[in-house]
Amino acid sequence: MNTIAETNQFIILDKYEEIQQINTQYQSEAGLENELIRDLINQGYEYPRHIKTHEALLQNVREQLQTLNNVVFSDADWNRFVEEYLVKPSDTPLTMSKKIHEDYIYDFTFDNEHRQNIYLIDKKNITRNKVQVINQFEQKGKYLNRYDVTILVNGLPLVQIELKKRGVAIREAFNQVHRYSKESFNSENSLFKYLQIFVISNGTYTRYFANTTNRNANSFDFTMEWARANNQRIHDLKDFTATFFQKNVLLEVLFKYSVLTVDNILMIMRPYQIAATERILWKIKSSYHQKKWATPEGGGYIWHTTGSGKTLTSFKAARLATQLDFIDKVFFVVDRKDLDYQTMKEYQKFSPDSVNGSSNTAELKRNIEKDDNKIIVTTIQKLHNLMTSENNLPIYDKQVVFIFDECHRSQFGEAQKNLKKKFKKYYQFGFTGTPIFPQNAIGSETTASVFGRELHSYIITDAIRDEKVLKFKVDYNDVRPKFRQQETEQDEEKISSGEYRKMMLHSERIKEVSEYILQNFNIKTHRNSGNKGFNAMFAVSSVDAAKLYYEELNRQQKDSKNPLKIATIYSFAANEESKGEIPDENFEPTKTALDSTAKEFLEKVLGDYNAMFGSNYSIEGDSFQLYYKDLAKRVKRQEIDLLIVVGMFLTGFDAPSINTLFVDKNLRYHGLIQAFSRTNRIKDATKTFGNIITFRDLEQATIDAITLFGDQNTKNVILEKSYTEYLNGFDDTTRGNKKRGYIEIVRELKEKFPNPREIEKESDKKEFAKLFGEYLKVENILQNYDEFTHLKAFQHINAQDEKAVEAFKDKYFITDNDIQTMKNIEVLDERTNQDYRSTYNDIREWLRKQKTGKGNGTSQINWDDVVFEVELLKSQEINLDYILELIFEKNKKLKNKEALIEEITRVIHSNDDHRAKEELIIDFIKDVDLDTIGNKANIIDSFYTYAQEKQKEEAEKLIEEEKLNTEFAKKYLKNSLKREFASENGTEFKDILPKKNLLDPMYAKTWNKVFQRIKSFIDKFKGIGGEL
Repeated sequence: MNTIAETNQFIILDKYEEIQQINTQYQSEAGLENELIRDLINQGYEYPRHIKTHEALLQNVREQLQTLNNVVFSDADWNRFVEEYLVKPSDTPLTMSKKIHEDYIYDFTFDNEHRQNIYLIDKKNITRNKVQVINQFEQKGKYLNRYDVTILVNGLPLVQIELKKRGVAIREAFNQVHRYSKESFNSENSLFKYLQIFVISNGTYTRYFANTTNRNANSFDFTMEWARANNQRIHDLKDFTATFFQKNVLLEVLFKYSVLTVDNILMIMRPYQIAATERILWKIKSSYHQKKWATPEGGGYIWHTTGSGKTLTSFKAARLATQLDFIDKVFFVVDRKDLDYQTMKEYQKFSPDSVNGSSNTAELKRNIEKDDNKIIVTTIQKLHNLMTSENNLPIYDKQVVFIFDECHRSQFGEAQKNLKKKFKKYYQFGFTGTPIFPQNAIGSETTASVFGRELHSYIITDAIRDEKVLKFKVDYNDVRPKFRQQETEQDEEKISSGEYRKMMLHSERIKEVSEYILQNFNIKTHRNSGNKGFNAMFAVSSVDAAKLYYEELNRQQKDSKNPLKIATIYSFAANEESKGEIPDENFEPTKTALDSTAKEFLEKVLGDYNAMFGSNYSIEGDSFQLYYKDLAKRVKRQEIDLLIVVGMFLTGFDAPSINTLFVDKNLRYHGLIQAFSRTNRIKDATKTFGNIITFRDLEQATIDAITLFGDQNTKNVILEKSYTEYLNGFDDTTRGNKKRGYIEIVRELKEKFPNPREIEKESDKKEFAKLFGEYLKVENILQNYDEFTHLKAFQHINAQDEKAVEAFKDKYFITDNDIQTMKNIEVLDERTNQDYRSTYNDIREWLRKQKTGKGNGTSQINWDDVVFEVELLKSQEINLDYILELIFEKNKKLKNKEALIEEITRVIHSNDDHRAKEELIIDFIKDVDLDTIGNKANIIDSFYTYAQEKQKEEAEKLIEEEKLNTEFAKKYLKNSLKREFASENGTEFKDILPKKNLLDPMYAKTWNKVFQRIKSFIDKFKGIGGEL
């Protein structure tokens, strides 16, 4: 049996030697599967070969639970236990997950009236849980599926492994898991709803991810690699098996290092999160035994970069520390600015009443005195007030752990001094993405001098390499000649002068910067053609700047048809131009040094906000804090387009919807990294980096900051490549391959596929799909560069018209050389682009039909290495209102319905989301007299009125023709239209069908036929509104 040597019994190993591959010959998928099973058997897994069916699986669960609980179930008892608890018909993957994490003990009364707690899992003595491996298990849902390798714990399938042979893209294994989830894992009475973890591997690369129904977390971006403590990744399946699948490691990952959040999202911790948690727990224990409490040596800090999930890690460490029997209380300390709605819900699940953001200490004192709750979640402000007002609390003499989230905050300074005076036996730990080192310290204290040595690090370069956060593209925007001297000033004395501030707030400069933001906002945030895209923040230097920009931006867009929703927030008027610090603002603007003008303006801002959203916030008392929380929620939901900030929201605020930060503020070191990091959370394929546009020269400050918080190769890893490199291609040193440039890809597309509609051979389809996918990726990146915006705009002017060219140069601040360069770059015109997108969609649909057996003939070519860039396609899709406005404009020009239909059909085909509405849109063009429609708003109203009538007619027709239960069918259709997809799960769909014997062979056919019709109906009418 193989055993792993572990330092201090850590499951994330400090040292691990990779297994040398002896056999390097070709290995089939079956060979890979057999080798994995052999390795697992050698590691102590049992291999019951006979388990291939649901019945055999259920019988095995019975045997394992009988052994674990030392009971014997009669047949009647067992059947009742299964129906009452183990696999209830109403169970979903979520309720099954709750049984693993929260409800794993069931109080069962046997037929002989004996009562006993039946455990699914023994969480106290983790080694008592039995692990088994099975393979090629068959299960039928919508389709019959056969699963590769499944790991059972106490008989329950908790881990599913899907394999592809070496050389096949690992994403194919991911896609297969996704397909099985839809087709059979979650079928009625399936024990596979208990699955917690998926593992995917092609032998060479192996990744794992949680089984979550959260739609956002289901993308490939959220898969993870296992790693050593130094963050070196473990790729090969053989090494992954020897580490991750070591029995004790797997059981700890499943039952100790996974979290079911308050929003019912299952999260499996990443290796660096586990490593940090383990090392904190080890440090508490060793410091206790060595009596090193109340010293920096007895604690330590965790350096995990911003955006890597510090709060999950720190809170998990706090919760696990409560299980140490010698610890009386664990204080989890946060800054109240970081208490958004989401995190408060999470904390209150474990520590009710302790985190409400107020400075009142009464609840905190009560919670400390309670014996039934070892974890205290509190704010730094409340803890500080308690220590100041109470001199002799019993807790001061007890064994306590302090875990500080975001410990780089300057606010922690005063509280620290108090803490050292009051508490006698404490161990303290800090989490930060940007530690304070001597280089970036303002006073004498550093993170290490306060908290002790670094226990674990996962720095920004690690996170970017692991694709857990994005790179930054920093654009030093200096196109305002009059103010260039001030914008490039680096001398601290000059920066802090009144003259400098006066020039930076000059009305002309404010006007030009505001113009730039409004002109480029939709491009930077990927909102072209009316799609949702992202939102942005604007960091400014002072309250005065916030006021001037807020007024000027709103003034410039007052006549806009779709003005940006702009908000701002501040509470503190400190000027920090020279230091580059982010001020620690509080929630009490009425008690700070704000002058009356700043307060009046803040009241006006809240008035605008209240008018926009029907709220009633003010700057008084708790109302301002409620405004802060509501604003945070609306920014995350993209209800605010642009948020102007001075200090608030630039640290600790996590919103994946933000992709752009405009900066008119001097930032340095941790302030700079914290601010930039608001933009680099992963969201989808469209968001390739955090977009930073600075209106001051922060180039050296950026290099200094990323050097301090990164490693030797930081600049290449953290900063995105230049426009020229994406245009011409470059060697990608981080991934070890060559990236082709836009120019070469466009040239090849035009040469090889001048008419995409003539592509017929399968080999050509595959080549086109790969090439156009490459084009979509590079074009998506280039959209963020001003130079590319200029290039596209240049296509719409007559290059021979000197006046037009001069006007173009003035508008975009470009030179004759820039114009000459643009003339030499080949760009896809709009019509060709539409044809290519349409063909790309057609090929994807054709391939889908081939794979599901619905196409003509079978595919002769291996498509495993082709990934269709669906998210990129969708990100550039135009919305329905835009298509309707296009119909209005084209009708005025063409005055010919046939030509109009041809033009609009081309647009629809290039947009996957609207293909289902093609018939509806074309019928509208045919049936309605477009010449009588006066403007764009009217055509939108006319279409929706027309479509709602059609929707009503077709719903009635569908119900009548399929003989559906009218009442249930209308309710089901209404719910499906609301959620924008049809579902067969649960009883809702079953209730609408005509009553038939379930065993009747025609029942399944009827089911399928009705569902497909309803699916088409929903795709056609979703978003239309109206009644049925």
